[in-house]
Amino acid sequence: MNNLFDFAEACLHQADIETKLALTAEAWQLYQQGDLQFEAISPPKDISCVVFPARPELLAPRFMKRRKLGTPEGVQAFYHSLAHIEFVAIYLAWDILYRFRGLPVAFYQDWLQVAQEEAIHFHLIRTHLRQLGMDYGDLPAHQGLWEHAQETAEDVLARLVMIPRCMEARGLDVTPGMIDKIRSLNDEDGVAILTRILNDEQQHVQFGSKWFNYQCRLQQLDPDAAFKSMILKYFKNAKPKGPFNTEMRLQAGFTSNELAWLASP
Repeated sequence: MNNLFDFAEACLHQADIETKLALTAEAWQLYQQGDLQFEAISPPKDISCVVFPARPELLAPRFMKRRKLGTPEGVQAFYHSLAHIEFVAIYLAWDILYRFRGLPVAFYQDWLQVAQEEAIHFHLIRTHLRQLGMDYGDLPAHQGLWEHAQETAEDVLARLVMIPRCMEARGLDVTPGMIDKIRSLNDEDGVAILTRILNDEQQHVQFGSKWFNYQCRLQQLDPDAAFKSMILKYFKNAKPKGPFNTEMRLQAGFTSNELAWLASP
């Protein structure tokens, strides 16, 4: 197998975690060697065909127990939650390049890089979680992460707003504070992992901004207006809540107008 879309289909439509990680690494290696093909041969399957592992049990966010970092169980739950976010992020990266066809090769190269880095993030966190006496899947996880992908499966512009420029951008806002909390627990390995994730995620959001602006030019849309309309549509006339990491968001391609609108009452 040496076609990007075949790798994407294999990763999205089978449940085994180790196979998924191995396929992602293999696709990245082939790309680095110049041996990966980017010509789509068959159309994508419907997003309802995407398969997740049997564990963890996926629950609505309101049913998730809240645990504080001050206890060993709270630390385990924190890293389990983080592992789940990064695991679903592998799916999100593979799905955006699998589902939307006819775009420049650079689009697919960028999201393959994201898939590879999310897989590394997941491996790092899962290894750390195992050192704490727990594995991914031992606790329930929330199912809300994938819902935005399902909602935007027919609209690449909406997908770019809701995933990299909303969900992933939220990581830029909250991860610095998470790093401070983990540092206060003298968990230097955890600090290093979260710092790596934060630095990578900034580029992932930047990719989202780059291709969002590309789509706006292609569709002859005003980017500020398109961003606002998509946020209000998928947040049911609401907005993400701050505070926002203005510096990192600007570096990741947000405009001052977008940030001023997000921060406004």
